[in-house]
Amino acid sequence: MKKNKLKELFKAGKPIINSWLAVPSSFSAEVMANQGWDSLTIDMQHGLIDYPNAAGMLQAISTTDTVPMARVNWNEPGQIMKILDAGCYGIICPMVSNRAEAEKFIQACQYPPNGYRSFGPIRASIYGGSDYWKHADTEILKLAMIETKEALEKLEEIIDTPNLDGVYIGPADLSLAVGEEPGFDKPDNTKAYNEILRILEAAKKRNLLAGLHNGTAEYAQKMIEKGFNLVTVGSDSRYIASGSKKDLEKLKKIKKENISKSY
Repeated sequence: MKKNKLKELFKAGKPIINSWLAVPSSFSAEVMANQGWDSLTIDMQHGLIDYPNAAGMLQAISTTDTVPMARVNWNEPGQIMKILDAGCYGIICPMVSNRAEAEKFIQACQYPPNGYRSFGPIRASIYGGSDYWKHADTEILKLAMIETKEALEKLEEIIDTPNLDGVYIGPADLSLAVGEEPGFDKPDNTKAYNEILRILEAAKKRNLLAGLHNGTAEYAQKMIEKGFNLVTVGSDSRYIASGSKKDLEKLKKIKKENISKSY
């Protein structure tokens, strides 16, 4: 089976630079994949992407060395298994709030006897290799999103779940969970920022990968220096908007409002 480059980067102590795909297009995915990102995450939660879109986007990403991941829209075994069968090499699972939900997520990513993933790697065996099923349990990156009030209260039990590879922090929902406005790049004096560092420290103690969604490259660099192993910067839709905004400001001499802070 093709090795998961993200796990190799993590073991080597090198940061993983990830970006986001929200546009349901194999061509835009191919363009992004050719820019040199370590990984690209197909957003099936808040993006406009359905399964047929995602399958074509995975094929486009596969023309490069960029590792394909997906954020599923819920901790639903059928969707997790299906996107893995399409050749996804990493799953970010949202709203994991306790140990039982973390176990449910992990087991959907693993074949028996370690889990209950159904056998049928229709495209994964093409992308990963004919022996995919023998090594998928350990090569697939499994990241649980810590972003709810319950998850913050039960952080220890979640990150102690066997075979969990790491955590991924969504600052917007995390901010809501602590009573603050949603957004990325949280200032140092906020409750959300303190919780982000607490999650990071808990993950590091267990040698788990810690990932964070960021609004800017500057903030992402700051968080790498804090110890995060995976940072997400931008998205296809945000890069389209920011590029357009920049040129229009020059040509029309009109200052546009800030780009949306959503994914």
